[in-house]
Amino acid sequence: MSETAYIAIGSNLGRRAFNCRGAIERMGRITGCRVVAESGLFRTEPIGVYDQDWYVNGVVAVVTDLSPRPLLETLLAIEAAMGRERKEKWAARIIDLDILLYGQAVIDEVDLKIPHPLMHLRRFVMVPMNRLAPQLVHPVLQRTMAELLAGLPEAGQAVFEIEGS
Repeated sequence: MSETAYIAIGSNLGRRAFNCRGAIERMGRITGCRVVAESGLFRTEPIGVYDQDWYVNGVVAVVTDLSPRPLLETLLAIEAAMGRERKEKWAARIIDLDILLYGQAVIDEVDLKIPHPLMHLRRFVMVPMNRLAPQLVHPVLQRTMAELLAGLPEAGQAVFEIEGS
């Protein structure tokens, strides 16, 4: 049975927008996965680190026949194929793909947490998420994406839409 998943995309190394678009293209080639909506891309301020370039971020909605674990493994394979190296938490990265939501599933495993545990605290996730599904209800917090975004401070979390993305 197919499910809708929302995937966050981010890059702050190299050709950031190009990297994000390449990841979206690769997601569209996953067997049993179809990209059905894209938020557009946003230039976003790094959070928690101060010596990195700004990110390019976005969110895509995919309809997938894959269950969460195989979807995660496929996204990790895309990251690796694009040159992602996992050295330290919050290090600069060529590409970052995170499952934000998978239908109304709630999963709390060591290496797989859905909904993404920090999504509702990050404007770089919630602005593009709100673009795609403002009335979608967070399965744990029971608030819409629009309500979650409205509660976030803008200071230190600047988000600017990239024209033509």
